[in-house]
Amino acid sequence: MHSTEQEILRERLKELEQLAAQVDPSLKQDIEKISKRLKSEELAQKATLEVVEESVAWKRVQLARHKNRLTTLEYISKIFDDFMELHGDRLYRDDHAVVGGLAWLGEMPVTVIGHQKGRDVKENIKRNFGMAHPEGYRKALRLMRQAEKFGRPIICFIDTPGAYCGLGAEERGQGEAIARNLLEMSDLKVPVISIVIGEGGSGGALAFGVGNEIWMLENSIYSVLSPEGFASILWKDASRAKEAAEIMKITADDLNTFGLVDKVIPEHEQGVHEDPTSTVNFLKEALIKELDRYSDMTSEEIVSSRYDKFRKMGVC
Repeated sequence: MHSTEQEILRERLKELEQLAAQVDPSLKQDIEKISKRLKSEELAQKATLEVVEESVAWKRVQLARHKNRLTTLEYISKIFDDFMELHGDRLYRDDHAVVGGLAWLGEMPVTVIGHQKGRDVKENIKRNFGMAHPEGYRKALRLMRQAEKFGRPIICFIDTPGAYCGLGAEERGQGEAIARNLLEMSDLKVPVISIVIGEGGSGGALAFGVGNEIWMLENSIYSVLSPEGFASILWKDASRAKEAAEIMKITADDLNTFGLVDKVIPEHEQGVHEDPTSTVNFLKEALIKELDRYSDMTSEEIVSSRYDKFRKMGVC
């Protein structure tokens, strides 16, 4: 119950008490009913606030957004060798919110693509806070097609609050660019591993998320929209974002339990930035092992594996 409703009940309670004393003692029953309801609602509200304060989900949201959290380029520099970044979508321009190129994972050539956030205000403005324009998704798709042509596995790093929704982006076909990625990624003849390293927000994240494997770092989140957006839509109150985060089930553990992600990558309880070496080493070994498994599969088996994975999502 909201505070305004509680105030109304309290005022009504005072009126009934005055009336009972002056006119009709039988109104005490009504007074007792309202008193009980008011007390139970206050207790329930207090319990909800206590749960929100201890919310594991909200702590994960904060860690996923931490300013010192490793970015895509930092993972690339620590995991891969001889990374060569490629630029532009060959249609409009280069989008700095998306980085991608060629690299070596051990002795295996791979294509690496990911959202890129900044470390400070200046870099965040350049990177548009990791929110890609249509040309960012088209650049990524160009690199994916190139990887398929030369038989290179694709590794995608997801870290975005969502696709950029500005007027220019919409004019240049933001929705179509994301949809095109979903369509073409589903039929790629090479293995795709998608890893949520921070925020995985809405279609902006899903455009890199149609993988044979979907992994999440332990303190990352993956959701249809932000907790603030959820609270604003459902309750018309963005301040209830903590409560929304718990309800939405957006943590790696939640999604792994539901079978929506395949692996949870462990990290330091205070965030990967507190101990990047352990997480990076674990992730590198896991990637090498997983891609070695896919190396024995035909292109038809790889496509079929991805198709079956998504068809089974949501089936109890």
